Amino acid sequence: MTTRSLGPFNVHPIGLGCMNLNHAYGKPPSPEVARDLLHKALDLGVTLFDTAALYGFGANESLIGPVLKPYRDRITLCSKGGMAGVNFPDGLKRVINGRPEAIRLNCEDSLRRLGTDVIDLYYLHRWDKQVPIEESVGAMSDLVRAGKVRTLGLSEVSATTLRKAHAVHPITAVQTEYSLWTRNPEIAVLKACDELGVTFVAFSPVARGFLCGQPIDLAGLDAKDIRRSMPRFTPENYAANERLLPAYHEIAKSVGCTPAQLALAWLLHKHPGVIPIPGTANIAHLEENMGAVNVALSDEHMAALEALINARTVIGARYNPQNSLEVDTEA
Repeated sequence: MTTRSLGPFNVHPIGLGCMNLNHAYGKPPSPEVARDLLHKALDLGVTLFDTAALYGFGANESLIGPVLKPYRDRITLCSKGGMAGVNFPDGLKRVINGRPEAIRLNCEDSLRRLGTDVIDLYYLHRWDKQVPIEESVGAMSDLVRAGKVRTLGLSEVSATTLRKAHAVHPITAVQTEYSLWTRNPEIAVLKACDELGVTFVAFSPVARGFLCGQPIDLAGLDAKDIRRSMPRFTPENYAANERLLPAYHEIAKSVGCTPAQLALAWLLHKHPGVIPIPGTANIAHLEENMGAVNVALSDEHMAALEALINARTVIGARYNPQNSLEVDTEA
């Protein structure tokens, strides 16, 4: 099987984003269903598993750690710190904190929940703009020297921030949303990754379900589904974006694959240094996603896809104004 390079690791071209098992898209699956999905991913050859301290406020790491522990020597385990749940008098809340003491605490908590001595790839989940990136990455480099993590990554950062961080300690990966309908990485960060030898890990590669083939019932979304706050999923914007789908589905038919596989295949063909990490709580969808490695796209298919779905044709911002302030990617 062809693999892709992720710093010192060679991984399956498609990884598994584990967030869906505890976080972000409404009611999560039962622990039994989640464990079955993780075992199926292992059976299908997945070697890259991505989690974070934030997901389920630690529950995601506690879930996947015991399942993956027997296979620890054959997988690449990734987690993230610098954004986690903090207890306040009125409840547990998400806090971005890139200070060295917070990063150290997040890492120790993640190691404990995951049941491992070392995390293969440890990301700064968000750049805390109150703390110089050099200071946060300096603290993360201390974790490498202490043997608690092997390599470092950044999430949702610009090319400028990546370069500053890389000057402090080599950055193995940048993780940011990337799909046909989110093309921001093409502005500058993909080029910076190429120049610095950094792998690009693409989250939400099937456009948060938009490119999966089935219409999304906006009214039926769970109250805690993060798409409820995303401009592209307002009724008017979603209706406008849906107009792109008939032609998209026709391309999938002509290729001989499903819409979700087409979205993933586009990323795999777009750049050899990109690794998509689709997430799902459904085993059938997992099997479908992994089949994307067998989809061949011609130059004509790539051009047709990019002409159809791009920054000019997609309506609505990626995040609402508040969440947009928290990321550092190029507009």
